[in-house]
Amino acid sequence: MKYFDAHTHANFVAYATDRDEVVRRAVEAGVGMNVVGTQFDTSKAAVDLAQRYDHVWATIGLHPIHTTSSYHDEQELGAGNKEFTSRGEVFDSAAYGALAARGKVIAVGECGLDYYRVDPTTKDIQQKAFIEQIELANALGVPLMLHVRPSQGSQDAYLDALELVKAHAKGAGDVHFFAGSWETAQKFLDIGFTLSFTGVVTFTHDYDEVIRNAPLDRLLSETDAPYVTPVPHRGKRNESSYIPLIVERIAHIRGGDPEVVAARLLENARRVFRI
Repeated sequence: MKYFDAHTHANFVAYATDRDEVVRRAVEAGVGMNVVGTQFDTSKAAVDLAQRYDHVWATIGLHPIHTTSSYHDEQELGAGNKEFTSRGEVFDSAAYGALAARGKVIAVGECGLDYYRVDPTTKDIQQKAFIEQIELANALGVPLMLHVRPSQGSQDAYLDALELVKAHAKGAGDVHFFAGSWETAQKFLDIGFTLSFTGVVTFTHDYDEVIRNAPLDRLLSETDAPYVTPVPHRGKRNESSYIPLIVERIAHIRGGDPEVVAARLLENARRVFRI
């Protein structure tokens, strides 16, 4: 491995017809993969995939938007992403714990809080499921993979997630697809979390301040595939083999040597996920 994709969804149906080829291309590009679940079925698929490949690991958990029945459209998900309705799932710690027992599970998530267009009555449900997943991560001795999305123009979900982590977590983890302010970033860095960044950094400057200011040993690279495909592949389905493009852009933003940055980001992933 020369690179690590800290957050990808090669377990999703978007790869149903060519999943093995996608993994092969990642291996050929020197990219290790953390395949992340969002519900029990996709978490199981992540573990199944990790069992089949040396450079693939799994993260298991319940995404906050899947804790209740809810509708999600293109306005929320971005152009090109298909609308869907979440059926809602009650987090079953024992079932997820049994998945972890199969091995190669390196984190719990993606879990957290999503307040984007949320019905205020569902916040308590999200927070309960989040606490239960923090407790599972404590029991397993693995880090958290956080999904946090605030309401528009706010840092609310980040601040609430921060307080829940401080109150309940025994360890740290990664804030996936970090999109908060530098002030908020510092709060997560202060309690030991890393921040990961996707292909969106190749076509917007919105994340440059955090990437420049954060210590290099607290950054990770991710695709969040099949979403947010980096330049020059925008408009296509994303995949882990594109990670070198993201790492190169992170190095450019920081004014660093791409090879040095790549080596450090891989070292960070090995440390955080104990791989």
